[in-house]
Amino acid sequence: MHERELRLALVCYGGISLAVYMHGISKEIWHLARASRAARDGDTPRTGSEGVYHAMLGEIQETTGVRLRVLVDIIAGASAGGINAVFLAQAIATGQSLDPLTDLWMEHADVEALLAPSQRPSHKLAKFWAIPLAWMVANRSKTVEATVEAAARDEVRLKLEKFVRSRWFEPPFGGKQLLHTILDAFDAMAKAPADKRLLPEGQPLDLFVTVTDFRGHAERLRLNSPPEVMETEHRLVFSFTDHGVASEGEFAHGCELAFAARATSSFPGAFPPFTVAEMDEAVKERGAKWPGRDAFLEHALSHQWHDNRAEKAVLIDGSVLANAPFRPAIEALRERPARRQVDRRFVFIDPFPDGRLALYGEKTETPGFFQTIIGALSELPREQPIRDNLEEIAARSNRIEQMLAIIGEIRTEVETQVEALFGYTLFMDYPTPKRLAAWRRRAQIAAAAKAGYGHTAYGLLKVNGAIDRTARLLYQIGDRHGPERLREIRDLVARSVRERGQSQFGATQSNGASPETLEFLRAHDLGFRIRRLRLLARRLTDIDLPGSHAELLPMREAIYDSLAAYLECKRADTFSDLKPLVRDLSEDAGPLLDEVAARMGLKALDAATDARLSEGFSQLSRELRRPLLLAHLGFPFFDIATLPILQGEGVDEFDPIRVDRIAPDDACAIRSGGAKETLKGIQFNSFGAFFSRAYRENDYLWGRLHGADRLVDIILSTLPPSNCLPQTRIAEIKKAAFHAILDEEEPRLKAVPGLFDELRAEIG
Repeated sequence: MHERELRLALVCYGGISLAVYMHGISKEIWHLARASRAARDGDTPRTGSEGVYHAMLGEIQETTGVRLRVLVDIIAGASAGGINAVFLAQAIATGQSLDPLTDLWMEHADVEALLAPSQRPSHKLAKFWAIPLAWMVANRSKTVEATVEAAARDEVRLKLEKFVRSRWFEPPFGGKQLLHTILDAFDAMAKAPADKRLLPEGQPLDLFVTVTDFRGHAERLRLNSPPEVMETEHRLVFSFTDHGVASEGEFAHGCELAFAARATSSFPGAFPPFTVAEMDEAVKERGAKWPGRDAFLEHALSHQWHDNRAEKAVLIDGSVLANAPFRPAIEALRERPARRQVDRRFVFIDPFPDGRLALYGEKTETPGFFQTIIGALSELPREQPIRDNLEEIAARSNRIEQMLAIIGEIRTEVETQVEALFGYTLFMDYPTPKRLAAWRRRAQIAAAAKAGYGHTAYGLLKVNGAIDRTARLLYQIGDRHGPERLREIRDLVARSVRERGQSQFGATQSNGASPETLEFLRAHDLGFRIRRLRLLARRLTDIDLPGSHAELLPMREAIYDSLAAYLECKRADTFSDLKPLVRDLSEDAGPLLDEVAARMGLKALDAATDARLSEGFSQLSRELRRPLLLAHLGFPFFDIATLPILQGEGVDEFDPIRVDRIAPDDACAIRSGGAKETLKGIQFNSFGAFFSRAYRENDYLWGRLHGADRLVDIILSTLPPSNCLPQTRIAEIKKAAFHAILDEEEPRLKAVPGLFDELRAEIG
């Protein structure tokens, strides 16, 4: 079987009470990941939608010969999306169940549970004059009558009255109540039966949670004049990783994950800002222990920690400045291992596309004075970044597609050059490791000679790529972060390389470069090795037909096993013990460069790679060996032609990234009309689900249904056009998933009995 991975990088938006809807979607993603893991390990499929996904993956395998595996390895979230991101990461990394979290959402994501005791009406007559305001809010758009089932209308009216009568000009919801609820959820997940980790061993899971530092911290910026200015930075990203190793009961310490979830969800005006003191008090009240407190604060609040004010930091909602946290997820792509062909997707969850605060007025109106201020301070900063990020992803994919097109156009010419260099008898020789290494060196010298003066530019790009990669690695290892520190490290590394004479190219140099430069590239040019194996893997995929799967399998394993060893050298945690040396780096970076080179041991990895590839080549027929050997030996020719397009070492994957959205507007298999026709949490400026369990049950159920609808589409979009399933079959798969979800949830969701009958009639 030909194996392929569909890797999802999830980006979860904010949405206030629509967090319940997003929990339904994230739970469906969790079910898909569990089904894929069961299929991978040969376990018996479960019932519910997991069984449907399991059967669908089996059908794809039978009809296309592709064993497709689906995994989530990057998660980023802000605000309500940040809470869901934290819990989904915990479930994926530990194998714990998300079912206990569903019960907590239903029970505790409620106005009465969230209102701070100090903010509640003290007696029946307190602010009795505010009751008409509650009636006005409820009746202004006929919200209660139109959207709440008759049995729950009194509940909504009563809770809305209490909410309006709470103290004004202070956040009505209690931060500590929310924090304890989050900690209770982790406890409940830990107590429930757990399964296996949902990622393969060695495949890391990275989580990013955005937070806003209300007071901010100073960042230096370099200019022409004056040479340096200070700017205040308010954006924070809390990052977590499991390094690809199965954890025992937790993805990170529960207090650290709760810290991130509480901080990112401090919606201005609803919850009070979050502080370290609040976390410390909650830990003390629960009698819990948090042994890594200081280390976590130093990592998460590094600038504040080094300024001795981490404990005074005031943290508010992560969606204030970045409601769609694509940036950290994009950065995480740099360190992804690959052991088979990858279809990379960015999937963003947007619960209410084009949702707006009612305070603005209608879109057709010209905003007034206060509406303009509210829009500028609230919605505009948090919504704008998505276009920039999506354009960056598209530009990256375009560069890869251009590179692949060029490779396709020049392949015949390159193969002719290689055959002229070695002769046709090359393909009858047994490619021993020694021969393979000698052939590679000979091909590289020939490619440099053919490139002429263009080889100097290519060589400098390679050196600069190695400098950039090493500088970023050292930056990630260190404990001082910010653009100025990255630039400082990069300058120090580049200066050491220049002073050692390791960036000298030209026709006057033997072999086109100085001995010192060649030695630097042999010790540090990790990108060259990775690109070479990526191209070989892609060529193998091009020639891989159903009849050749078995014969090509040893070669495929040799390529990806070798690639995994090189990719491990890119991960910062591999060199984490060098942190003290990076912290003290201020002048000569040479000794640190030598240490990194010794740790990577690229020459030894090259020898091991030659041994693996030699064994793989030797097991191929001459017809299959020829195109792969031509691609391997022709790589220097391809690389000289395409590296400028890739902008140095900026792209190591040779597959474009595609972007998918999960939103009510996109999931139309059951009901069209988007959020306005399906969700009730959008009421009261997206606070609606806090006022009724019926609201929460409705939105959670629709979240699962919408999630299943879109996930089926995303999975099937990985198939080539020639293997697409008929639309009638796709409809059958979705219908089976919908009914499985309804059957599973009906015993749990008692506040919306009429909804199940409605949905079954619509689904058919």
